[in-house]
Amino acid sequence: MRVDVTELAEFYERPIGTQVRRLLMHRIRARWRDVHGLSVMGLGFASPYLGTFRNEAARVAALMPGAQGAIPWPSDEPVRTVLVEEDALPLPDHSVHRMLAVHALEMTATPQHMLREIWRVLAPEGRLLLIVPNRRGVWAQRDTTPFGHGEPYSRGQIERLATGAMFGVEDCAFALAVPPIEIGLVWNSATAWERFGTRLWPAFSGVILVDATKQVMGALPKSGLGAAARARLRPLVARPRTLKSSAASQPQVPSVTTEPPAATASAGSWVTSRVGNPSRRARSKTKLLISPRNS
Repeated sequence: MRVDVTELAEFYERPIGTQVRRLLMHRIRARWRDVHGLSVMGLGFASPYLGTFRNEAARVAALMPGAQGAIPWPSDEPVRTVLVEEDALPLPDHSVHRMLAVHALEMTATPQHMLREIWRVLAPEGRLLLIVPNRRGVWAQRDTTPFGHGEPYSRGQIERLATGAMFGVEDCAFALAVPPIEIGLVWNSATAWERFGTRLWPAFSGVILVDATKQVMGALPKSGLGAAARARLRPLVARPRTLKSSAASQPQVPSVTTEPPAATASAGSWVTSRVGNPSRRARSKTKLLISPRNS
């Protein structure tokens, strides 16, 4: 079930949401260190993570799906929020350099279509950062946070989904090792929880971060190729031709056969046959030597 935009905004206004934003923003910045002159877009509800790019990137916008709803962002500058259809983004081809998808992929009923639309708008070698709930994590089991809604993914599932949409997965990491409980003592030591938790129990973390690059040309896997397919991929080698004898190399002149004459034709007689189009009455005389029968 998709979470309404007002519920998402309220979550990030709570202390737990503020800490989640701080922890995930550290991971995002570690991957996107320099965005000067680039176009940075966020799909889903990515506005809590886009503010740090406003003074660096050439263009920044929050693309919010119509089924989720939209709220104005930011509040102190001209609005950068765009209400969109998730499978028909109002952007030209190859116009985005960085795409951040948060609370997006797990909320849609057609993740393949969403990824293909992201692929369309990304520039060649453009980068996509997916943040999805971890299927094995505690956060996906509790619906008190937005990460407990929608379709969670395992690491293998999200990697196969990304590669199937012609993205090359550069890195796949886990985050939010802190338990999703709103206790001040826990979140006061959230940095220590995150440091040790992602090392000791990474598979049970709350979310999975997939850093992927747009691939213009798909790669051909090594495994799965049959013998016939491998044979077709071998380089062509020129083979020397063998010279034929002069008699054999001479062009063969096709022989023209003529219907045998009637049995009453005498030996050594001349037979007139029609050659070519009979409608033109073109005639040519062919000398046929009819050998006499052996008596």
